[in-house]
Parts: sequence; structure tokens; C-alpha cells
Amino acid sequence: MSHTENMTGESGYKSKDKPFWMAIVALTVASFMTFSNIYMVQPILPQFVGEFGVTPTVSSLMLSLTIFSLILGLLFFGLMSDRWGRVALMKGTILLSIIPLLIIPFLESFTNILVLRFVQGFFAAGLPAAAIAYIGEEFEQRSVRIGISFYIASNAVGGMFGRVFVGYLTEQTSWQTAMWLLFGIETIFFLLFVFLLPKSQNFVASELPVRKDLAMMFVHLKNKNLIPAFYMGIVIQLAFTGVWTYLPFYLMDAPYYLSIGTITLAYFAYGMGLVGSPLASKLSLTFDLSKIVIISAVVMLTGIAVTVLPMASLVYTGLILMCLGFFVIHSMMAWLVNQQATHHKGGASSLYLVSYYVGVSGGGTITGFLWSRWGWAGVISLAVLVIPGVLWGKRTYLRPSST
Repeated sequence: MSHTENMTGESGYKSKDKPFWMAIVALTVASFMTFSNIYMVQPILPQFVGEFGVTPTVSSLMLSLTIFSLILGLLFFGLMSDRWGRVALMKGTILLSIIPLLIIPFLESFTNILVLRFVQGFFAAGLPAAAIAYIGEEFEQRSVRIGISFYIASNAVGGMFGRVFVGYLTEQTSWQTAMWLLFGIETIFFLLFVFLLPKSQNFVASELPVRKDLAMMFVHLKNKNLIPAFYMGIVIQLAFTGVWTYLPFYLMDAPYYLSIGTITLAYFAYGMGLVGSPLASKLSLTFDLSKIVIISAVVMLTGIAVTVLPMASLVYTGLILMCLGFFVIHSMMAWLVNQQATHHKGGASSLYLVSYYVGVSGGGTITGFLWSRWGWAGVISLAVLVIPGVLWGKRTYLRPSST
């Protein structure tokens, strides 16, 4: 297929073009693999507490240590994606992030499992470090929002599937069997990704010295328009991940006494990512970004507050509202960063994701100390940190780029 057949002008693929949808499907299955791998352990943390005799806070390292290595990977691959290219980077790192699924079930030491989870998290960073930059380069400008919305929605589906699939099969069989089956599914998906993803047409490799490249990447931290987005990335995930990490412990205790299989059903709330991300794209065509973020923050905070009510059905309702608000905010922040960054877009996206996953890491482990001290009230108290970000961002989200 020639360049002219692939592209609609030099501006990139439009939503009516076949390569656009090939890329969307490829990035969807890639997100499925990546975010399944990252979050699959969340609903089965109590299983590791019982099997390996560790505390809930130590068991949460299965997620937070993976996120810490993901952050390191984002910094490294965010820089390298501007030099090596988006497609080759995504293919290589996704393959290396799948392999640990085959090995982890054979390990009998919790420490060794954590080491392999660390490795898995590092290579899982390849996709998020390059995907949004790929979309920004290869899609026609008016289709970028659509592409980012689909990509983030698929992040939610991947995270939801990993949790539900592994959580349910763990109760029916074992966590080892669940991981092996997930490895089989992801092997098929990886082949689809390699076959479907169009080659980069508009990527221009950075030829700057690494030191200069780093300086240009981190200059985004001086952009007053981007700093509120980076802050919001931290705090929305701090609250969000804290809730999801300690939800199994919360619902297994009084007054709920739910099984892991029943608790796993709560993760279907992640399906709101399929609603929230496209909704964000549609709303952004009509309303100011600041208004969308404010309303979404209210929805998210309301949902978190509802989870304190002592009825499982109300807890699940609160989780749905929380997810809806969260994914709208996340989509808007990802789009804002891509729009405001006029250079080193891969680096800018990586910096946003670094802030985002700092929140995941903190929500997974730091929240454990709040859980130990104050229970569920301590976990959800972190949600108030979203409010300063909304008030701060209201004044800056709509300013033109200064980078």
C-alpha cells in the first residue's frame, strides 16, 4: 500500500480512513495487554496475604512496585521514543511485558515475584510512553481527540478485564492458572497488534544529544499550562487507586463479607471508561475544558463519598460514578498535554503519565498506612486533593501554549 493510499494529505489519517481504524484496533489490543498486566493483581491481593503470610500493605507492592518501575520506564522510553520511533518501541516492549506472565506462576518466593513484577512494569511503560505521541503524529488534527479517547477507553477495558479475569479465575481455579491463561490470550493479541499497526509516516527522529534531548523534555515542567495537568494526574490517581486497592479488604469485612468473586464484579465499573473517554471528546467540542473538568470532579468526588454507605449496591453505584468522572478528567488532561506541547510530544506525554503513575504508586502503598490507621475513611480522604487541582487549573487550562 503506497503512502498516498495510506494517508489523506500530509496532515494524517482521518477517521474515515481504513488505516485510522487499523491503528485504533491495534492500540486497543495493545492497551488491553498492557493494562491487564499492570492491574491484574489488584483484586487478588488478599490471596497473596494468605498464601505468603505478608501484610496488606506489603501485598500492595505487587501493584505499587510495578508502578514505580513503570515510572522509570516512562522516563526512559519517553525519551527514547523520540529517537528510536514509536512503532518499534511499542512492539518490543509489549512483547517483553507479556513474558513474565508465563514465569511468575512458577515462583515460590514472594520477593522473586516482586522482582519480576518490577521488570514487567518497566517494559509495560513502552506503550503509554509512545502511543499518544503516535496518535498526535499520525492522525489528522481533528481526529486526534477521537484517537486519544479510544485509546484511553481501551486502557480502562484492559484494566477492567485483567482484574475481572484474574480475580474470577483465581476463585474458580488458582491465580497461577489465571496468569497462564492470560498469557495465552495476550500472545494472540500481540500478533494482531504487530499485523494491524500502520508504520509511522510522520515521525522525525530527534538527532539532538541525549543531554539536550533531556533538557528539552523537562522544559515542559516550566510550562504553567501543563503543571496543573501534571498535578491532576497525581491526585486523581492517588484517590482512584487508593479506593480500588483497598476495596477488596473493605468489602471482605463487616458489614459486607463478600467473596473475592463477588468483589471482582465491582471492577466492571471500569466499563465507564468506554463512556467517559468518548463523552469527554464530544463535550470538548462544545464546552470549555475547565467546565468539563469541574463537573467531572464533582461526579468523581460524589461517587467516592457514596462508597461509605453500608450497602453493597450503593458502594457499587459510587464506584460507577467515580469511574465516570475519573475517565473524563483523565481524557481531558491527556488531550491538553498533547495540545500544549509544541515539541517533544512523547516526552510531554510521558511526563504527564509519570505524574499519573506517581499517583497510582502512592495510592497503592501510601494509602495502606491510612487504611491501617483510619480504615476506609482514611482511604477516601485523599480525594479532597482533587479540589485544589480543579481550582488551580480553572485559570490555566485554556491559555495558549507557551512552550
